Amino acid sequence: MSTLATTHATPMLHDSFIELPARERARSLLDAGTFRELLGPFDKLESPWLPLQGVVCQADDGCVIARGTIDGEPAVIAAIESAFQGGSIGEVSGSKIAAALELALRDCERGKRVRPVVLFETGGVRLQEANLGLAVIAEIQAAIVALRRHVPVVGVIAGMVGCFGGMSLAAALCSYLIVTKQGRLGMNGPEVIEQEAGIDELDASDRRRVWQLIGGEQRVATALADQLVDDDAQAMRAAVHAAFLQGVPAAHRSEQVDTFLQRLAQIDPASVTPETMRDVYKAQPTENAPRKEQA
Repeated sequence: MSTLATTHATPMLHDSFIELPARERARSLLDAGTFRELLGPFDKLESPWLPLQGVVCQADDGCVIARGTIDGEPAVIAAIESAFQGGSIGEVSGSKIAAALELALRDCERGKRVRPVVLFETGGVRLQEANLGLAVIAEIQAAIVALRRHVPVVGVIAGMVGCFGGMSLAAALCSYLIVTKQGRLGMNGPEVIEQEAGIDELDASDRRRVWQLIGGEQRVATALADQLVDDDAQAMRAAVHAAFLQGVPAAHRSEQVDTFLQRLAQIDPASVTPETMRDVYKAQPTENAPRKEQA
């Protein structure tokens, strides 16, 4: 048997990105040996509100902030831990993300470019801290909009929780959004839609239908995300690195208001299907040519 045939027959080994906890997800995206966590578990920056409601805290409040480098350039990663309270955003976890982005903005304004990445894995605002969570999500969104004028802001939705609520709007504001097939993106989760609008609107237990409507593959096909990546840590790392090389887009998604309004006008709310949504995108492609990153 030839060497080529032997190589082809050898199965490729992949390391799942989805199965990694938030801390290891962040580590896997940074250059080897550069990971440094800010406000980690030993700092015990916990929610002051959860114990009052009988909920056990987590020492990092379910959010990991890491500094390091990406392709040798300074970078900051905010990674949400879905295993704690479903990745929900409270006062502390949200403030950590907002502060990290604001500090990166300050560096960029001073001429020191910092590459920001947000790993979304969240159901949205934490119900136990609803008003505080909503306020800090607004701060996160404002920081992304300000920061993306200087450097691409890269978002990642890997799975299995997905990205919902106010944080789905934060994800939509990112310069580039990378997803896996297992990831989901929507303003409301399937269970909420079924509860509020009825099972005739959406059966949350119909997993195939849910992913057809709001899964990663569909979101890329309808221009609400930019790149579909396999659940592989090396593939995700390569996709994040490549996104920064594209530079700041000529027009971010949230700046293409007329294009998306034209799409909405073509949609019949009474007969929304994955196929009709893709047809609208094909008829109205998005203008998102990148502007090369300045040295």
